[in-house]
Amino acid sequence: MANEPFDNRKFDTKVQYIKYMVLREVARRKWAGTLEAEWADIPRVIIPGNKPTMRCCVYKERAILFERVKIAMGEGRAVKESEPENPHVIEVIDIACEECPFGGYEVVASSCRGCLAHRCADVCPRDAIIFNERYEAHIDKEKCIECGACAKVCPFSAIANRKRPCVIACKVDAITTKEGEVAAIDYDKCISCGACVTQCPFGAITDISFITDVIDIIQGSEDNKKHKVYALVAPSISSQFNYAKLGQVISGIKELGFHTVVEVALGADMVSYHESAELVEKGVLTSSCCPAFVDYIKKNFPNLEKYVSASLSPMGAIAKYIKTVDPGCKTVFIGPCTAKKAEAQLSKVSEYVDAVITFEELQALFDSKDLDITTLEEDVLDNASYFGRIFARSGGLTDAVREGLREHGVTEDKFEFKPIICDGIEACRTALLKLSRSPKVLGGNFIEGMACAGGCIGGAGCLTQGRKSRSGVDKYGMEAHEKTIKDAISVLKE
Repeated sequence: MANEPFDNRKFDTKVQYIKYMVLREVARRKWAGTLEAEWADIPRVIIPGNKPTMRCCVYKERAILFERVKIAMGEGRAVKESEPENPHVIEVIDIACEECPFGGYEVVASSCRGCLAHRCADVCPRDAIIFNERYEAHIDKEKCIECGACAKVCPFSAIANRKRPCVIACKVDAITTKEGEVAAIDYDKCISCGACVTQCPFGAITDISFITDVIDIIQGSEDNKKHKVYALVAPSISSQFNYAKLGQVISGIKELGFHTVVEVALGADMVSYHESAELVEKGVLTSSCCPAFVDYIKKNFPNLEKYVSASLSPMGAIAKYIKTVDPGCKTVFIGPCTAKKAEAQLSKVSEYVDAVITFEELQALFDSKDLDITTLEEDVLDNASYFGRIFARSGGLTDAVREGLREHGVTEDKFEFKPIICDGIEACRTALLKLSRSPKVLGGNFIEGMACAGGCIGGAGCLTQGRKSRSGVDKYGMEAHEKTIKDAISVLKE
């Protein structure tokens, strides 16, 4: 099985593929009812024989897979905020964490030319630059304060910032180092965005899976007779599964045992309609759609929580609606976001959302049932509006709120809409720092906060990422039958 060809139509990296193989094998045994007896055999199934394929030895490879299997089974994680065991959804697999460079600024000896200018030494505020007998620069680590001034002025780019890829990826400084030089997560800072998951080249950081919970929900429904199971599909699905047609993906989801597939874009329509009215009422507002962004405010700008929209996220809004019209049903969110797994544990959301899986996990579910979705007939999704569907990419929420204001009859002479679109958590931080001083300093009255670059299409649970993702979302939006938010909401209510 380790010799299976890597399918780059489905995944961006081989790290994703390894994660997928574990999820697939766990799911296969869960469907068959043999997981409890066979889970420890999965590493040897994936890596048979005695030749290593990725690491120093086959035994370490299997030891890492052993840990991956436990995470795929959701070992130790919490289901609800009120029943905490491990409420965190991002974990470090210690044994998989290799000795990545993390020594800060260092001189690359082969690149330093021993020049006469010595600009690096001139700009150093702590005289940390020293020279050897060949006039090559070195950095005294006891003096260095990691300001990076030397690296900026070196004409040969001979000074490099040696940081772990996960540290570079994490924009909230939540990655630390513990004993054994292994990466660790500071959960007081972590917002579960999964940026570190995407960027770790060894797959040592991963999100805990709820895939077995989803199988329990489906099998427990007894073919949807005991309770109906709804799949709540994020609008960013239009940018995924590029090897098949979207309608085939929807058919595949139903083949897994879901009763109905519902667009979360319908929840986005509900949210944008509410948020546009809330904005006029309050005067200044931040979005509540991205759970990582909301968590970032809670942990770093608690004084700004009053500005966060009272709306549930689109996931929460549509799940609440479904639970209202069909009491006793079960709902499973399928999307690109690891932070949604944390959001679903919150007391205000957990009563509406029963489980969350990513697009990566959906692919594993398809293949665990040997479903070739490219052979299926095309099904259709419910008709959200164009504006609900473009929530998946940066700027889409702002466009939707602008449309909501128009549909509420709020004209520019009555209320001037001044949005600040924050594409990525660094842009969010800049806007929030300004708002913390005053709305006047912010220079706007609505912050669209998206923790992932590009919006939801950049989420850590995506199969693939890139520029095509945005165009796929816009194309999907243009195919919407309902042209206004009101129309979409009215159809939903019917």
